[in-house]
Amino acid sequence: MASYSAIPGEPSEGDGRPASAASSRGRRSRRGRKEAGVAGQASFASSVINLVNTIVGAGVLAMPSALSHMGIFLGVVVIIWSGLTAGFGLYLQVRCAEYLDRGSASFFALSQMTYPNAAVIFDAAIAIKCFGVGISYLIIIGDLMPGVMRGLTDRADDIGYLVDRHFWITGFMLIVIPLSFLRRLDSLKYTSVVALISIGYLVILVVAHFIKGDTLQDRGEVHVFKWSGAIPTLASVPVIVFAYTCHQNMFSILNEISNNSHFRTTGVVMTSIGTACSIYILVAITGYLSYGDNILGNIVSMYPPSVASTIGRAAIVILVMFSYPLQVHPCRASVDAVLKWRPMKRQAHQSSDNSPSPSRSTLLSGAPAARPPSAEMSDIRFAAITTAVIVLSYIVAMTVSSLEKVLAYVGSTGSTSISFILPGLFYYKISSPSSPHHQRLMKEDDDEEYDGSGDDEGDGAGKSWKGKQWKRGLLRKLSLALAIYGFVVMVVCLATNTFLIASH
Repeated sequence: MASYSAIPGEPSEGDGRPASAASSRGRRSRRGRKEAGVAGQASFASSVINLVNTIVGAGVLAMPSALSHMGIFLGVVVIIWSGLTAGFGLYLQVRCAEYLDRGSASFFALSQMTYPNAAVIFDAAIAIKCFGVGISYLIIIGDLMPGVMRGLTDRADDIGYLVDRHFWITGFMLIVIPLSFLRRLDSLKYTSVVALISIGYLVILVVAHFIKGDTLQDRGEVHVFKWSGAIPTLASVPVIVFAYTCHQNMFSILNEISNNSHFRTTGVVMTSIGTACSIYILVAITGYLSYGDNILGNIVSMYPPSVASTIGRAAIVILVMFSYPLQVHPCRASVDAVLKWRPMKRQAHQSSDNSPSPSRSTLLSGAPAARPPSAEMSDIRFAAITTAVIVLSYIVAMTVSSLEKVLAYVGSTGSTSISFILPGLFYYKISSPSSPHHQRLMKEDDDEEYDGSGDDEGDGAGKSWKGKQWKRGLLRKLSLALAIYGFVVMVVCLATNTFLIASH
């Protein structure tokens, strides 16, 4: 059996591992690797707030409609399942970031280490998806603000610009433009708090109407287990699946968080997904029980005219307004990566297996290489790309009043790619036992754990090492399963959207 590579010059145990005399060296190496790169300044709360705001958008208002097609039981199961799969995709991003220096994690950097010549396709998909979602936010603002003004004053129709969608899109662009030029995602934490307050109001509005029971006269049938059929159910699944899409900002959060320990970063994922899932289930059940099968796509639009419902529409506008910069941020990064991409050749020579374990920065040496993926954009490049994204999204939003068909396809491809396919494929590739990146990273982890256990606990350390190897193997298989699941969801969503569009 081939022995495990030891540090040259050190005595080894029977399994080829370095003896306990090297334990302090292993711990120093691990600490140096942990601290490589640029540490962030974002707090745990800030990271959770931005991630939850990225997840929970105006799509929460469509949850009751999705439940009406599936029934309460199946609908809740799909909401929970979608949250688990989306959360697993985020967790794989956390694991993938361990192979990179602090502050340099991105889809582009992982593409360079795994599928270098396909990096441009991945980043293009992310850019198109975020660009399309940003446009949809502007269209929502243009569609809702005239109704808000009519709710505030009876004379709104007499003042032309107050009910003109173009006026409101232009006006709100003046607010989101400065926010879109912020470099760090952490800088948006205060606007994210305002957006979350808007979400809180919408949740309270839906629950309050349910408790009050003022919608019962308009309520249709309520089904707990009965569904509306395969086609309506399949048409509703993408709404729930895409409602958890936040993976485009996960690497920025990992780069900016001050404490990037595994416990903390995993906690960010669990807290954010758990919060979003709870909100979705609460709104879905109470909203569906309010109107039954008579529910429409946007439940707030069904409430009778009142001050509360007018404020609810305004809350949606505030929510999508402050969510727009959260789409510009990853879109800009992906566009920058696409513009910098060049076909690259793999190095013919790989470093030998008995070379000293490198730091995280040198883990990139075995990958197709050229420029460091963590290089920050210059001010001119940053401003130019941001301006182009904002101007183009503004032009499209002003000229197109409905993007449902386009977003149906963009969401089916972009959201599934970001949430499931890319995290699954990246981790499966980079964690391969034959991957030099994985071998070097695991060598340091295993050496440090073994050396820290002491000579008297050799059997226990060996069992622990075997247990970790089994867990890594299982995680790798699950990552491949997530990628396959993503492809299946993509095919189903595309087929369903094509069928529904053709039927119309």
